[in-house]
Amino acid sequence: MVVAGLVAIWAGGVVFNAFVAAVCGAMVWELSRMLEPGSAGKALQMGIMSGAAILACAYVPIFYVLPFLLAPAIAGTSGINRGKGLYFGFATLIALAGFALISVRGNLGIDWILWLICVVIATDVAGYFAGKMIGGAKLWPRVSPNKTWSGTVAGWLASGLVGLIFAQFSGVGVVVVMVSVVMSMVSQAGDIAESALKRKTGVKDSSALIPGHGGVMDRFDGMLGAAVFVLISGVLFGFPAGVL
Repeated sequence: MVVAGLVAIWAGGVVFNAFVAAVCGAMVWELSRMLEPGSAGKALQMGIMSGAAILACAYVPIFYVLPFLLAPAIAGTSGINRGKGLYFGFATLIALAGFALISVRGNLGIDWILWLICVVIATDVAGYFAGKMIGGAKLWPRVSPNKTWSGTVAGWLASGLVGLIFAQFSGVGVVVVMVSVVMSMVSQAGDIAESALKRKTGVKDSSALIPGHGGVMDRFDGMLGAAVFVLISGVLFGFPAGVL
């Protein structure tokens, strides 16, 4: 999956758009199965519908984008028997994140996608090792018992370092450091939100699609909010197109 992701990022265009749509479709499929474990056929339909809508949004006029993104979430909400609010919220977030990734890659270039990925990875890696080595008070033990304040703060510091490195050639300046830290917080919020969803539905992993690593949502939960945040930040701060 890592190799496929790197190839898609480098290729851009329809290859990247299709990869993002497939990943988001898989997450909606996992979401449907977590909320209604016995609805395999319905989950597959929702996953395909969501992925197709996200892919279509890369090519339709901008005023059609929001209806396209919301349609699968609305259809899925009306089709499930429990967790309707959870389904609509997560399905909408997944769709928005998919469109955000496609927009950032298409409009800003590979540089900003790599920055986004590096911030999310740095947040996760620094948080994991700091939490293991330093330990200390738990961040939110009821929802995510393994997360500590030391790991959380370490993630902020690591993301700030990534932003500082990126600021040297991005043309945005030190504002990207501040945005990186806030994006790290949003990424952690996405991680916690997925942990709360799994606790609510009584599952350990979102699925078993990735042997030894759980599901797609388990690996991309932090990317969901971060991608939407980058899209909004790009509009607010006027991120320039990258050099790649």
